[in-house]
Amino acid sequence: MTQAALKLSDLTVEFDTVDGVVHAVDGVSYEVYPGEVLAVVGESGSGKSVTYLAVMGLLPKPAGRVTKGEVWFEGENLVGLTDKEMEHIRGNRMAMVFQDPMTSLNPVFTVGYQLAEALQTHNPDMSDEAAKDRAVYLLSAVGVPEPETRFDQYPHEYSGGMRQRAMIAMAMANEPALLIADEPTTALDVTIQAQVIEVMKTAQRETNAATILITHDLGLVAELADRVVVMYGGKVVETGTIDEIFHSPRHPYTLGLMMSLPRLTVNLTRLRPIPGQPPSLINRPPGCAFHPRCGMSAGREICRQEVPTLASTNGGGHHSACHFFTEVARELEMQAADLGIQAEGGVLDDVG
Repeated sequence: MTQAALKLSDLTVEFDTVDGVVHAVDGVSYEVYPGEVLAVVGESGSGKSVTYLAVMGLLPKPAGRVTKGEVWFEGENLVGLTDKEMEHIRGNRMAMVFQDPMTSLNPVFTVGYQLAEALQTHNPDMSDEAAKDRAVYLLSAVGVPEPETRFDQYPHEYSGGMRQRAMIAMAMANEPALLIADEPTTALDVTIQAQVIEVMKTAQRETNAATILITHDLGLVAELADRVVVMYGGKVVETGTIDEIFHSPRHPYTLGLMMSLPRLTVNLTRLRPIPGQPPSLINRPPGCAFHPRCGMSAGREICRQEVPTLASTNGGGHHSACHFFTEVARELEMQAADLGIQAEGGVLDDVG
């Protein structure tokens, strides 16, 4: 079997704040393989981005820290490596596209200079001319028009979509084994989002990197991902293939995400939100963190007292952290019928 490009094992991340310790990531375990696109989804505050700040060694210090677990990348545990050791990995074998390219690019240097710097930092023998040629090629590969001219322009001279393309080009520069994209289409209009999605597909094809897509946009997930990890309250609550998660969700939170989306074939007067608020990561509720918002818990004692384990729902790779995951299928049918949509096989076929 192919070895995982990245494997998280019981990863736990905490932050010290004036109000107490924030348990941002709590015992997260999963892996991503070469050539695969893994989407990590969930509401804001679910621990998606913090997980990968920990992977990249970019947690704000001294407040943030990994308190437990391992991060295995290319046979090496990254937890405990020094900043100097991580510098040889970041931007080289592992690269990240951040959600705000305007703050990620340095405004006082040209985009071409920054691309060339990313190349020469990890390839010190590369000449300036070779670095420029490679940078121009990368800009062309991600669809930046007139790349030779754009090489000498500053970030403020790029549109938002072009800045995001430049960030993807920078992430591709050294042909990483792992490419992480954190909300890559945030704040872009729909047309530009579609273009960036195509660029992400190009980047994935060219590098064959294991790609992790961090997002709350399920439409983007449907377009790009092979597998999905759903996070809630700092924990993984469901994992599975794109078809399993979209068409046969087995956790009430995942089902809530699916049913809260607008649809093209149903005239809804209002969207169906998940009731309540995400849990406090300082004072997490006992038992299942989702139980205060879950209609299926219905006051069941086990939901309020016991933390559910992530268990296989089908004897294979589809896992759910719900005590009553076998009941989610019936709940799916009931909610789908209430909305006037097909249940099995079509939960997201008509998402707008």
